[in-house]
Amino acid sequence: MTLENTGTSPWTGWSANRTHPGGQRVTHMWNAGHTQTGAAVTARSTAWNGSVRPGGSVTFGLTGSWSGANPAPADLACTAVP
Repeated sequence: MTLENTGTSPWTGWSANRTHPGGQRVTHMWNAGHTQTGAAVTARSTAWNGSVRPGGSVTFGLTGSWSGANPAPADLACTAVP
């Protein structure tokens, strides 16, 4: 996933929240810290990639597992810290 700073001020941190409606679990995430509580997953900036200049971007990814159905995430919300 790539988050791009399309604003005019640099970010000092960021987070991305998504809801996995099936039995999905994040097993590993790179270039981000993460927490998962039930279906809610939050990816957050680390000490070395929270600062994103205007026009810049940050990329992170994940691997996961599931049981039963494997539907697409229900939503995605991103928050930047100016």
